[in-house]
Formats: sequence, structure tokens, C-alpha cells
Amino acid sequence: MQLALFDLDNTLLNGDSDFEWAQFLIEQGVLDRELFEAKNLAFYQQYKAGTLDIHEFLDFQLKPLSRHSRSELERWHEMFMQKKVRGMMTVSAQQLVARHHVAGDVCVIITATNSFVTAPIAQAFGIAHLIATEPEQKDGKFTGRVAGVPSFREGKITRLEHWMAQHGWNWESFQGSWFYSDSLNDLPLLSKVNNPVAVDPDATLEAHARQHGWPIISLRGAVVAAL
Repeated sequence: MQLALFDLDNTLLNGDSDFEWAQFLIEQGVLDRELFEAKNLAFYQQYKAGTLDIHEFLDFQLKPLSRHSRSELERWHEMFMQKKVRGMMTVSAQQLVARHHVAGDVCVIITATNSFVTAPIAQAFGIAHLIATEPEQKDGKFTGRVAGVPSFREGKITRLEHWMAQHGWNWESFQGSWFYSDSLNDLPLLSKVNNPVAVDPDATLEAHARQHGWPIISLRGAVVAAL
């Protein structure tokens, strides 16, 4: 049994679901463009630069969830999947996931983006296991705060090992482990697995991957590069 971990944004997806969710809400008139668009762009640039304050960002990202009913949020999310997400799901990404499924590997999406946004995306990829940042809920309603450790940078390792323990597993339970990511923010977890793979990486991750002999692939074309 092997473990196959996939980052989501700009890895399996040709785009960032976190960023696009906020943009979608702005386009729908749910969020004020003047107040939110510049902040959304700034946070995205900080993430790509590796300077993001995750708690400051989550305060920005999760607050809108607390202002609307679950039924309304879910209706918007269905529209979001059709208008934004489906077009970011490349053939190559779906082939890669299918290859690991056929091999009998335990497949997991592990992402900093919150589970409300990402759970339907994981389902669309046919991946049963999702480790994501969890929005706090009270009486079935989002509070606008984060629950527990955000699934970000070293927090991904913390959350992954907790998830393993819940299933009665640890690192030694797997014959091998894979992690596919595009981002310098995932260097802690990439350095932990047996088979780190840089996917359409940012400049920092690409340089690190070349220095350490890690495979570099693209999921933007029609065919997955051989590993």
C-alpha cells in the first residue's frame, strides 16, 4: 500500500480555487468589489511569494461564510463548480489521479484551502480523502473562524499525521509515499515523503527540485510526463 498526496490549487487544478472563490463571490455581487478584490489579489501574491500570514488570510476568507445560510452557500458553490472549477480540471490531472487509483494507492488531496470550497472538488476528482483547513461551525453555521491547525506549510504535516492516526496508520504503514505540489509553501511536506514531485512549480520549488533531483512534471498538457 502506497500513499499518494496531491496539493490542489495550481497542482491538480490549473488555477487557484481559493482565489477564484472570492472572485466568484465578487462577480455575483456577494462581496463588494472595491473592498475585496485588491485584498484578494494581495493575499494571492503573498501566498505565491511564501510570505502569507495564514491567520490573517483565513480571517478574510472565512468571514463571508458566516454571513450567509448553508443553503445559499451551497447554491453558489454549485454555480462556482460549473463556472470556474470544471474548466480548471485538466485531462492530465485526472489521468494522474486515475493511475494512482488503479495502482491501489491511498489517494488524498491535502490543501490549505478550506473544506467548504474543496470538498466538492475532491469528489469531482474521485478522491475520497481530503485534508483541508477546517472552518469552525456552530449549530451547522459557519462562525467565520478556523477550527484547529490550518493545513498550511508545516501544518500540512501535523494534519496529515493526525489523519493517519485516525485511520490506525503512520508513515511506516505505507511502502512508499508521493506528494505532488507546485508551491514553495509545500517544501516541508515534499521533504517528508519518499517521492516528492514538483508540478508546474514556482521558481523557488523548481530550483529546489533541480538541486535535489526531484522529478518535475506538468499537468497542463494532454499527457502526464513519465516519472
